[in-house]
Amino acid sequence: MPAETVLSAAPADAATPARWPAGAAYMDGAYMPVSEARIPVTDWGFRRSDVTYDVVSVWDGSFFRLDDHLRRFRASMESMRLKPKESDDEIRAILHRLVALSGLKNAYVAMDCLRGRPQPGMKYHPVNARNYLSAYAVPFVWLMAPEIVDRGAHMIVASTPRIPQSSVDARAKNFHWADMTAGLFEAHDQGADNPILLDHDGNVTEGPGFNVFCVTDGVVSTPATNVLEGITRLSVIDLCAELGIPCEIRTVPLAELRDADEVFLSTTAGGVVGVTRLDGRILGNDRPGALTQRLRETYWARRAAGWNAEPVNYDLPSED
Repeated sequence: MPAETVLSAAPADAATPARWPAGAAYMDGAYMPVSEARIPVTDWGFRRSDVTYDVVSVWDGSFFRLDDHLRRFRASMESMRLKPKESDDEIRAILHRLVALSGLKNAYVAMDCLRGRPQPGMKYHPVNARNYLSAYAVPFVWLMAPEIVDRGAHMIVASTPRIPQSSVDARAKNFHWADMTAGLFEAHDQGADNPILLDHDGNVTEGPGFNVFCVTDGVVSTPATNVLEGITRLSVIDLCAELGIPCEIRTVPLAELRDADEVFLSTTAGGVVGVTRLDGRILGNDRPGALTQRLRETYWARRAAGWNAEPVNYDLPSED
């Protein structure tokens, strides 16, 4: 990330003043301060984690790869048989309006589709439950604090395996985080920053909010299955192609992760993050590796230059 990065976001240079600088939300057709957004406790989105979601970042007043995020969000909704009333173009407009209402230049922008519950008298089945959209924009959220990103993440391989893709499709972002949460507690108990989860065959999958990459003899590899097809992951794959760095999408055994020359993570909440310790093993010289740093710096430089950027429309109409 840029050296001047701070954890708070600057106000936008826009004609319309920010109404809700702490964050703005859209709930089922209405806009409000993020602190007022509520989900009914009886809805299946809450009671059954029957939700899909996506998160897009805004940096320096522009969305990054918004088309890709909207495309994945729609694919996730279709996979989970969720269909809100809003079209993709309407969702795009909602996200722009949320960032404008907050006035944020650097923002974390989430979109959720939740299943409600059947109306009284209807069969108690998800096919009869109404689907609705929720979204919000808040100051940019970092997966790990900037000082951790600078020194490199300290990771563990969690003992809890990833939920198998045959049960929950990892390609559709979802709230089934029991495995991730167990891994986070395990990492905390061991003094690490974050966990990496394996599948039931002992192969690398992903972690809470990030994809995983290994570098061995100059070749980058990342898991092909039981992982979210991350947008930042896609960006790393694109950058590897541009920079002439071999990149393979395939099964990554645990042994390869443990013996890798470099390990790094990719996430909307921070870009490329180097790993400097894995289960206590120090990688390299306890600093992010050279290829990791090259990808990290190129990623942020390209974003600063407008790569896959969509400027936020901060000009709001006069009516509420």
